[in-house]
Amino acid sequence: MPDDTTDARRDPSGDPAGDPFGDLARFTAMPRLAGLALSVDGSRLVTSVAELNADKTKWVTALWSVDPDGAAPARRLTRSAPGESNPVFAPNGDVLFTSARPDPDLGKGSGDNADDPKPFLWALPADGGEARLLTTHPGGISSVTVAPDAGTVVFAASSMPGAETAEADGKLAKARKDAGVTAILFEDYPIRHWDHDLGPAHDRVFAAGPLTSDAQPAGRLDAARDITPETPATQDIEDFALSRDGRWLAVSIDVPEADAARRRRIDLVDVETGDRRTVADDEGYDYGDMAFSPDGSLLACIRGQHSSWDEPGDQTLWVIDLGGGEGRDLTPDFPNWPAHPAWSADGGALFYVSDEAGHRPVFRVELDGGAVRRLTDRGSFSDLQVHPDGQRLFALRTTVDAPTHPVRLQAGQQPLVLPNPGQLGDPPGTLTEISTVVADGSRVRSWLVLPRGASGEHPAPLLLWIHGGPLMSWNAWSWRWNPWLMAARGYAVLLPDPALSAGYGQDFVRRGWGSWGGAPFTDLMEITDAAIARDDIDETRTAAMGGSFGGYMANWVAGHTDRFRAIVTHASLWQLDQFSGTTDAAYYWAREFGDPLHQRQRYEDNSPHHAVADITTPMLVIHGDKDYRVPIGEGLRLWYDLRRHGVESKFLYFPDENHWILTPGNARVWYETVFAFLAEHVLDGKWGRPDLL
Repeated sequence: MPDDTTDARRDPSGDPAGDPFGDLARFTAMPRLAGLALSVDGSRLVTSVAELNADKTKWVTALWSVDPDGAAPARRLTRSAPGESNPVFAPNGDVLFTSARPDPDLGKGSGDNADDPKPFLWALPADGGEARLLTTHPGGISSVTVAPDAGTVVFAASSMPGAETAEADGKLAKARKDAGVTAILFEDYPIRHWDHDLGPAHDRVFAAGPLTSDAQPAGRLDAARDITPETPATQDIEDFALSRDGRWLAVSIDVPEADAARRRRIDLVDVETGDRRTVADDEGYDYGDMAFSPDGSLLACIRGQHSSWDEPGDQTLWVIDLGGGEGRDLTPDFPNWPAHPAWSADGGALFYVSDEAGHRPVFRVELDGGAVRRLTDRGSFSDLQVHPDGQRLFALRTTVDAPTHPVRLQAGQQPLVLPNPGQLGDPPGTLTEISTVVADGSRVRSWLVLPRGASGEHPAPLLLWIHGGPLMSWNAWSWRWNPWLMAARGYAVLLPDPALSAGYGQDFVRRGWGSWGGAPFTDLMEITDAAIARDDIDETRTAAMGGSFGGYMANWVAGHTDRFRAIVTHASLWQLDQFSGTTDAAYYWAREFGDPLHQRQRYEDNSPHHAVADITTPMLVIHGDKDYRVPIGEGLRLWYDLRRHGVESKFLYFPDENHWILTPGNARVWYETVFAFLAEHVLDGKWGRPDLL
């Protein structure tokens, strides 16, 4: 066994100088890309880049221009303290975006909300110059789309119930504030989502324009019209698509069902008149993630089959003939789950992405049938943008060993990485794959991150990292759970896709359906066995970690084996009955686990809390109080149960974070605490409490 006291690479307190993976301050300051927009003529690309603000207390997003040809360096377009988001191009080349920046014409906060700035809609002229304010709304604007041909603008904005005008909305919100009222009256379910309450205001959709250079005084949009279809459930309108000619808006609508459940249908709205009709609605299915064909006659979407007690849900690429024809499945034999469709320039084919064996490639399927074609090899792709020449695609790509970056895709060529501010040097180690055949004959694969210098003479301690979901996969870079930070400190990191993981077909999901403590657990143990069989892994120094479903599995592991020297459980499920009624969309989980009052077996068989008396492994519990997906009660109950059973444990609590740890300071403390906990138990070091704790 190597002597860790002489190996600086394995010393968690000795950060290698000049290395962003060894220096948390530098790592936190790295630019982070998200979103991609292509101009109507295909000559310009814009992405959003998040960087630390001046006092390094939060990330602020700015818009950057990326050269589609890959020749010129990326160029920053916007700069303000609040930041800019949601870029989209107008037909005239202007870049529209949302921002809470102040209106320079007023000399104070945009509109009348200087004390509580809200994001409004702005336009950055195509020929340069200062951005101008296009339109406001008292509750703030959350997202925007523009018709590429007509220039019609549709945006979502938060509005109070009963407010028929923006002026009335502002008065209602002000009256609540002046009266000191924060109460919300709910009349249907659910009441909250992720980290926020669903009310009293809800996002509605508004239309304005068309946007031209001289249509409105001072470049402002005309008064926006509320075109939100009357919905059968109180909800935020978040998923919508606009036809190129600006005539039609497709909106995904929640429909209440029995037992406080919901399904999603698609309504088609006439932007001019507000008239609507339903074009996709079936019991047992959700419809959304939509895109109009170039001529507006067809609507592509994702049709998701609800899960049930017996079967995991499936999803497929669905195309609807808006002239009155039936919808049809374009991917009936595709083994995985299509997502985020984009039309080819001529309307004869669709592109989409899908998880597949540790990647998320781009696929193409012809509208008139034929085999699905896989267009990319390595990496996880998103934000597909189709060039009008029909020869090029642009996308964001990430891999387990590289953060998000823009690429150009062209037939017969490898993706070309476009110059961007998010480029990062080589990580401190190597990435490889391992797999094993488990007892039922299934093959389970995993990424394995190895630190520099790991060898038979110097085997690395192993961290088993379990992904969340559970219908997910380790196939992309993560800023929140970054294995390369661990590799910089001498650890190998195992990133497996056990039963329930996406990208391996429905049968692979079925193996763990309704039995989370079954095949998912045994898969994890067997792939760990395969990892420690390597001579460059130290089987005597191992730990397990996971967040969300991964935290559930970490808790299950703690109660069913003592093979690991430490366990870190983040935002984890502990008592399934308790979780089932307090999570933000309980009906989703009830489809798999059943009615907790009358179908008890799966809750009893799969709840980790039953094995608390068997836990002997030291545990670090982490939870945020604003986590509504896995509410704080799970973490509190777990912490109490561990303490009363005498388990060596610590509880890292974040009063103002949600399911994820999102602020820079808290993210650094998260890593520092995990480093210290693992160093104590895996490397036999001394516990060192992080300075700010």
